[in-house]
Amino acid sequence: MSSVYYYLPALLLLVSFALRVPGLVRHWRDPLVRSVGVVIPLGAVVFFFAAPPTVSEVNALTGVANFSAPLVYAVVTAGSACVINLMLTWQGGPEERRRAAALWCAGVYGAVIVALLALFALGNAPVERLQDFDTYYSTTPYLREMIVLYLVAHAVATAVLSVLCGRWAREVTGLLRTGLVLIGTGGVLGLGYTVGKLVAVGARWTGHDWDGISTTVAPSLAALSSLLQCVGFALPAVGGSLRDQWRRWSRYQRLGPLWEVMRVVIPYELVRIPPWSSLSRRHLRRTCDIRDGLRLLAPYLERVPLTDAPGPKAGPGALKPEAAAHAALVVAAFDALGARTGGAGGNGVQGLIDSEEGLVCLSDAVRLLTPRGGLTGAHHGRRSEDGTSAAPQKAVS
Repeated sequence: MSSVYYYLPALLLLVSFALRVPGLVRHWRDPLVRSVGVVIPLGAVVFFFAAPPTVSEVNALTGVANFSAPLVYAVVTAGSACVINLMLTWQGGPEERRRAAALWCAGVYGAVIVALLALFALGNAPVERLQDFDTYYSTTPYLREMIVLYLVAHAVATAVLSVLCGRWAREVTGLLRTGLVLIGTGGVLGLGYTVGKLVAVGARWTGHDWDGISTTVAPSLAALSSLLQCVGFALPAVGGSLRDQWRRWSRYQRLGPLWEVMRVVIPYELVRIPPWSSLSRRHLRRTCDIRDGLRLLAPYLERVPLTDAPGPKAGPGALKPEAAAHAALVVAAFDALGARTGGAGGNGVQGLIDSEEGLVCLSDAVRLLTPRGGLTGAHHGRRSEDGTSAAPQKAVS
């Protein structure tokens, strides 16, 4: 089997881990984040050290023929324990029960790793085998037991993983359920890897040569299993993050019509935002500008007719005459929003200012009330968020 089938999954797993490093650093105290931070690189280590060129180099560096075999077996076993612990942590539940289960898992698989190393030390494996160690030494005393113990431990871990994912997937929906299905499917493929290895080893016990199952089919299943599980673990977090990002972008866009009005109402020059600013910073700036304008228009929004309000005064808080049309538009939108909701924002102007959802609703009302031709020339010469000149307001559809 080509080494690409080993190194490519290792590379993809490392890239996946690298993408999670910032979150891992920020949330290291979270046990779930720590568990994922251990499982993914362990999978990469397994594929890297299982590749024939790496096997040859490790054996040469240690001076022990086939030293890579117990090394890979031990890492796979540790990874199996980490995956079970990750599922237990992810599923939640009582802290004491989860901690006890994690300790039992670590203890059992830790004992398995010690047994694997001890059996290898007791056995005799003088001929280096880069790919078919399992079948070549399947009849050698102690090594035979080591191989079977490793495969059984891996089979138990994948079976437990699949069962846990299947049970939990029936209780949840959305991206979490999709991720659990992918992890469970990866567990089934991992079980197929173990079955393939056991079939090839059993064939050697009966005098048959089915090594191709062990050296070609099983590694392919293992690679696909790891990739599916990696995607399954990442999907809920990454998908949720993308969904939240889309919601923030949508709300930012929906605030646009109201912000365009406030650009004229506010009597002072708006703070410039660099073009490379993040969406969070742009959203915060837009929200602050809108709230500043609403505070300035508070007397008009509190059901004071625009014609009865005091005329514009000199000073930074005065309402400029050219902003009257925009102020009237906001008043009309506020009235329309109040008619629909039984009182805009539920708590008047202050409730509207404090509630981002209220701002979004008011902006939607402004968009619906804006004439098709727009408020022509109303903000001619104003500046956009990034400090560039803004064209006259266009129709907001």
